[in-house]
Amino acid sequence: MTWLRALREVVRSGLTIEEARLEPLLALRTAVGVALVIGPALWLASPAYAASAALGAYSAGAATFQRTWRPRKVIALGAGVGLALGTFLGYLAAGRLATFLPLLAVWAFAAGMAWAVGSTAGIVAATTVGSMLVTVTLPTSIGRALEHAGIIALGGVAQALLILLFPIRRWGAHRDALADALAAVADYARRLRHDPTAPFDPEPLMTARDAAAVTPSQARTRPSVLHGPRGLAERIRPVVAALADPGVGAPPEGPGRDRARELLDAAAEVLDAAARSIRRGTPAEVSPGSTDALCVDEGHEVLEGPARQAAERLVELLGEVLEIARCGTPGRTPASPVPEDAQVLVRPTMFRLVPVVARAVRRELRRDSPVFRHAVRLAAVATLGYLIAARLPVGHGYWAPITSVMVMRPDFHQTYARAVARLAGTLAGVALATGMVRALGPDAHVFGLLAVVSAGLSFTLNRTGYAYSQCFTAAYVVFLLGMGGQAWEQTVPERVVLTLLGGALAMLAYVVFPAWETPRLPDRLADWLAADGRYAAAVLRSYAEPTREHHADLRRALLASREARAAWQETYDRARQEPVRPRGLTSREAEEAQEALKGFDRAAMLMESHVPRADSRPVPEAERLAEALEADTAQAAVDVREHRNPDWARVEEALHAWEGAAAGDVSPVVRRGAELQKRALEDLATAVSRTALERDMGSAREQQRTRTALAAEDDESAQPHRGG
Repeated sequence: MTWLRALREVVRSGLTIEEARLEPLLALRTAVGVALVIGPALWLASPAYAASAALGAYSAGAATFQRTWRPRKVIALGAGVGLALGTFLGYLAAGRLATFLPLLAVWAFAAGMAWAVGSTAGIVAATTVGSMLVTVTLPTSIGRALEHAGIIALGGVAQALLILLFPIRRWGAHRDALADALAAVADYARRLRHDPTAPFDPEPLMTARDAAAVTPSQARTRPSVLHGPRGLAERIRPVVAALADPGVGAPPEGPGRDRARELLDAAAEVLDAAARSIRRGTPAEVSPGSTDALCVDEGHEVLEGPARQAAERLVELLGEVLEIARCGTPGRTPASPVPEDAQVLVRPTMFRLVPVVARAVRRELRRDSPVFRHAVRLAAVATLGYLIAARLPVGHGYWAPITSVMVMRPDFHQTYARAVARLAGTLAGVALATGMVRALGPDAHVFGLLAVVSAGLSFTLNRTGYAYSQCFTAAYVVFLLGMGGQAWEQTVPERVVLTLLGGALAMLAYVVFPAWETPRLPDRLADWLAADGRYAAAVLRSYAEPTREHHADLRRALLASREARAAWQETYDRARQEPVRPRGLTSREAEEAQEALKGFDRAAMLMESHVPRADSRPVPEAERLAEALEADTAQAAVDVREHRNPDWARVEEALHAWEGAAAGDVSPVVRRGAELQKRALEDLATAVSRTALERDMGSAREQQRTRTALAAEDDESAQPHRGG
């Protein structure tokens, strides 16, 4: 992608309205938290104290809107404490640049490294840098600094108390994650009715698993309906795929295919009913037609062989889902608990999280890490922006580094899109608030009320797009400054200029010290290939020796494969938006390799749907193929990293030896799955294998395709104008 096209995509993304479910009650509760600290501070103290209190309450409230599975009150308290600590340390070092700039650089670097823990930690840490830059101008002594830090922390406490006293949709995020997983499998079943090889995105299942991990205290209060359905969704997915597949399931045409479509449609309705039940906490009804379709008649069932086995297994699993849909009230427990989920996924408590965070940060302390490079950029831009703004003939110079800190992200696209969105939102919000300030005149109490209203609107639009939320955030800040006695002529133009400066510094920093994802594509592809190979080998070993230990190994290999696929998908999506020439893999090669590995993964999933029980007859021939697959995929992963052509000699030899086995000794699902895997591996080799001349010419061909696509887009956009 060229720079011009990348910048066009950035502008479009930054100003796009995202479709999201608004949560006005949550926004109202958070805005009330801001009002509860602004009002008493204005009445009992001064506008300066009210500004500090508003900063703490607003930032702590904004932190609770981030995607996290921990209790929101804990997030609010943590944000309040971090803001207070950053404020106090900033004041201690604010007397001289020689002391403040090193502290700012270290604090910003630590905030950047917080992304190693997750996006929520990184965003909350960035707000503490902003508080350090803003509030160092308010106190006049160490005692006053302590008072301001305490008031900021009090804002976080106020938000936490409101969450505790007025809970809204308790366990709502966890319910949504589980319901989304069931709905995703329902949608998959519907798509399989028309496309038997339709792909499935495992992200909803991964999110549901992440949400299912709870601390010991959460485990004691978690609703019973959240314990078990995730395992059902995990087991239903390969069964519906095996039923729909014409090679190992229902025949391509005829009564068998019609029966499979009927079962898939019934499965989708039952799963959707269970999703609604879990999301709303109320029982959901299933139509009698779908219930009747789930009856497998021993004498009149048209499905045979593996297809009939898949149908019987699906009916058994959907029976457990029906119990969930009909017993969705919060106080009732489904009649058939799922043994697989009997063990709770444990999430560490806040105190036990410290060594986990330390290990995560230590893993990212390397030059090629995107998180480390983001932390370096953040520290450099924060200090440089503060120095430049301090030399400009304007007040409130801290707005430039604050803008940089708040828009910067570890990847190119988000950083540039947020910079564009922040500038657009700031201009609109400042214009709106400025007109109101000029019309109303100086009145601290009126401006305090308008600040609360602006905060509420900002929280309401928080998930609809950064530009639109930032519009009311900018208005909120203008009203706070007006409440503190700052004339609009002294603050509004300066803030626009400094916002533009901060956004430009953030964008320039990524050009000077980037962390491009494009060169990482071969490594991510190799990781996914190796993980898929281990998953496929674990499935085969469950056939070779069906024991509980092998079934547990299969589950671990499946989760590792999903993580590797998610890491590849994230890198691939980011690389497609970067203005960087291909390195190692062109976009077409990456797309073809991705489709090949998805096919390989799907073949393993089909075999997983018929994994025998622990007391079933073993299939010794599967062990040799498992060893060959694991060895060849591991070596191929090394070859992909070093830009060599992969080879599947061991797999071919194992399959050739398997052809001599008696037909009755081999499951048709296993044989069909092995053939599909071999074909997928050949497609992968075709996608990534190149001669020396092709490797030299690949980049030139990719550039030519990009120029051709851009020329076609320009021609299409120009035609309406010529017609007019």
